[in-house]
Amino acid sequence: MQISNEKVAAIHYTLTDNNGTVLDSSAGKDPLYYLHGFGNLIPGMEEGLEGKSVGDQFEIKVSPEKGYGLRNDAAIQQVPISAFGGADVRVGSQFQAGNEHGQYIVTVTEVNADMVTVDANHPLAGVELNFKVEVIEVREATSDEIAHGHVHGPHGAH
Repeated sequence: MQISNEKVAAIHYTLTDNNGTVLDSSAGKDPLYYLHGFGNLIPGMEEGLEGKSVGDQFEIKVSPEKGYGLRNDAAIQQVPISAFGGADVRVGSQFQAGNEHGQYIVTVTEVNADMVTVDANHPLAGVELNFKVEVIEVREATSDEIAHGHVHGPHGAH
């Protein structure tokens, strides 16, 4: 069986940047299960998995445009420190923010006496991603998984 829309796939992967730095990996953990065709993975990853079968081992290179997007300088803002309600604000801290378009995470990149610089870009925005992948399992999705748009566990149960 090949990975295609409405199939559940299980993969092991290692993600690196172009310098070979490991950014994430399923090594030593359970494989990643996902429902194909429902946007549960970044677009470039899902495209690279299309048509693959159990036992396939391969590499996928994902451009920023098909990964976490390009960096957007407009997503970097200065906010009064008072907006954090007395929270411990440090470089690297992450906070949930929101606007009329929904909720998102911001990362603190600079803290001054009265202002905080936050970046709403995904940490991997602008980064070319390199995946080493092995397909472990491919199965039909259950009707509940399709209706809900995500996997309900390795064998289709919650």
